[in-house]
Amino acid sequence: MDLKEKLLSSYLVFENKLDIDSPINDIRNEAIKTFEEKGFPSKKEEAWKYTSLNKVLKEDYSIFPKQENAIDYKDVKKYFIHDIDTYKIVFIDGKYSSHLSETTHDGIDVCLMSAALTKPKYQLIIENYYNKVATKDSLTSLNTAFANEGAYIHIPKNKIVDKPIQIINFSTGNESATMLQPRNLIVVDENSHVQIIERHQSLTENAVLTNSVTEIFTNKRAIVDFYKIQNDNEKATLIDNTYVNQKRESIASVHTFSFGGKLIRNNLNYYQNGERIDSILKGVTILSDKQHVDHNTLVHHIEPNCESHQDYKGIFGDSSTGIFNGKIIVNKEAQKTNAFQSNNNILVSDKATINSKPQLEIFADDVKCSHGCTIGQLDESAMFYMRSRGIPEKEAKALLMYAFSNNVLSSVKIPEIKQRITKIIANKLGVNIGFDL
Repeated sequence: MDLKEKLLSSYLVFENKLDIDSPINDIRNEAIKTFEEKGFPSKKEEAWKYTSLNKVLKEDYSIFPKQENAIDYKDVKKYFIHDIDTYKIVFIDGKYSSHLSETTHDGIDVCLMSAALTKPKYQLIIENYYNKVATKDSLTSLNTAFANEGAYIHIPKNKIVDKPIQIINFSTGNESATMLQPRNLIVVDENSHVQIIERHQSLTENAVLTNSVTEIFTNKRAIVDFYKIQNDNEKATLIDNTYVNQKRESIASVHTFSFGGKLIRNNLNYYQNGERIDSILKGVTILSDKQHVDHNTLVHHIEPNCESHQDYKGIFGDSSTGIFNGKIIVNKEAQKTNAFQSNNNILVSDKATINSKPQLEIFADDVKCSHGCTIGQLDESAMFYMRSRGIPEKEAKALLMYAFSNNVLSSVKIPEIKQRITKIIANKLGVNIGFDL
């Protein structure tokens, strides 16, 4: 039985355990039909031209964990941003961990998707927002069909959340191979501001396939800062589907730091529904060995007087592979749009590969839009300059590569995340340099 057949048969078991009065039962049933029709994406599809899931799908994944597993905080503390006080929503093998979490209902809701799907007081938000911006592609539909747990965050109007929120999904590896499908819903109402940090982390070398979906709604004049830290082990595969729906004068920023994992596919989609919106998409990717990261972005400018800024940096060593497929669509009505897209890459190995495809589809005539990509090696004259001043070759390369990615780090608004990412970069580059931020 292949994975598609296993999932379809597992859905019948899953469906029988659900509340028949659930407000999303019809959505689930429609989603599983979509997945059954489309199946897993292949390289025949243009959007997946450079990324194959064939090897990933051959594993015999456990769809539902057979037992609940406890984890001591001391054993996983290093995966938290523990330098600051935060709210925490933690899942172990897809199940909520109360002793590692710190949720709240004090003026804001930072809690569980399972609670939001079953309790009447959340029904209005679920009806108005759940599955309203996520597309009906095969992998998102698969997640929608099995969605039962994840983070539910609702920030009412005129609230500045007093501390960041961490969403962390741990995989214990108690199964030889595990498939996880977390579902997050984040609704930020008018004039509110929140900072969110997300991480998926395997604790063993056993295979794990995570198919995650996050819907983010930034309402009028809301501000969302979202940080994705992707630094998993070599047997972990992550397919991250994030959808951002913005209303008038809102600002939504997503920083994606991709440093580890067997295969990572980031599908990041922005939809601007209002004027004077700012959309920010930034990323740093540093890969080695045979790691594979695919960034697939979309910014859809629907109304006039809006901006979007995309800046992705990549450093690729050994036999790693990077893909950037970025699309900007500007509707005819979206006059006065200012859209910028940049993808710059350094190859530090002759065996590394990068495929970059920036795209513009512009139907308006009064716009400022630019896109571009560069693929090259380290500047030899800069290397010579640093070597001539006594800096060893390894450290000189590391400094140049850090400087290359630093303009993405400069826009990070949480100092402790800057420090954490800098340490990861230094470790990935194999040096011990005390970067001062």
